[in-house]
Amino acid sequence: MAKVIIAIHGLRNKPPKSLLMKWGRMAIEEGFENLGLKVDLPEFEMVYWADILYDKPLSPDINDPSDPYFLDEVYTRDPEKSFTGNHDFQKKTHRFLKKIIYKIFLSKNYKLRYPFLSKSFIHNNFRDLEIYFTEHCESSQSKDCLARKAINQRLIDVLIEHANDEIFLIAHSMGSIIAFDVLSFILKDIKINTLVTIGSPLGAPFVVSRIAQHSKRIKQSDVSLKTPETVTKKWYNFSDIRDSIAIDYKLADDFASNSYGVKVVDTLVTNTYQMDKTINPHKSFGYLRTPEFIKVLNNFIKE
Repeated sequence: MAKVIIAIHGLRNKPPKSLLMKWGRMAIEEGFENLGLKVDLPEFEMVYWADILYDKPLSPDINDPSDPYFLDEVYTRDPEKSFTGNHDFQKKTHRFLKKIIYKIFLSKNYKLRYPFLSKSFIHNNFRDLEIYFTEHCESSQSKDCLARKAINQRLIDVLIEHANDEIFLIAHSMGSIIAFDVLSFILKDIKINTLVTIGSPLGAPFVVSRIAQHSKRIKQSDVSLKTPETVTKKWYNFSDIRDSIAIDYKLADDFASNSYGVKVVDTLVTNTYQMDKTINPHKSFGYLRTPEFIKVLNNFIKE
């Protein structure tokens, strides 16, 4: 049985698929190099869906920052003086804020107390997510529902293609929501060896509520938040505590084990991505070269 690495990207427009794949692989290879590890990477696939929502990709050939297709963040190697710090204070603050936020915004049955606030926030900041969160798409042919179905289908097609392989699925940002949906509610017969979420918003109250209510509607049963049954070995969640998209880095508080006993393992990492001395702790390239992620991938390749 062959092994394959499959990655699904996150929010907003992207450079062309071939370039994004190249940079993702380079980031992983850099991570192995930094740890002094030499491995032959298995096949690397990219689930690319930005072209469903955007008419053309971002271009590294555009030099005008005001151009909507200007690519402001490219792959860069780890800077020599990158951020390393103690996260103890941030973790304590995070735990305190999480209790308050969940108490204010979520009821006991995972329903949002102020849904209009979440909808307004998503509408003003995350158009991709607003389209994907379109409700009641089971039989709808609306533009947004068709886009959501097409996004899911991109991941479904790649997973079916590799149904007989050992799959290491990397889901970044909004890609983790797409992956969770497909693995939990749509493609239930595929087996995923390892799921890795990076910079994931799965723990945000409006995402938790949406998953819970979708689960109740699809399964017609009590709400149950847990690791997708399709994940048979491991689920790792990597977050940088400075990452504003990974609002809640402790997914283990929200998602129970599946029938295989797979429970999400949360790990804080330091995302060292910089572009022109501007730090972006949400960038996928930074997550893909962290030593914690590389060790997990190395174990998958070696096992």
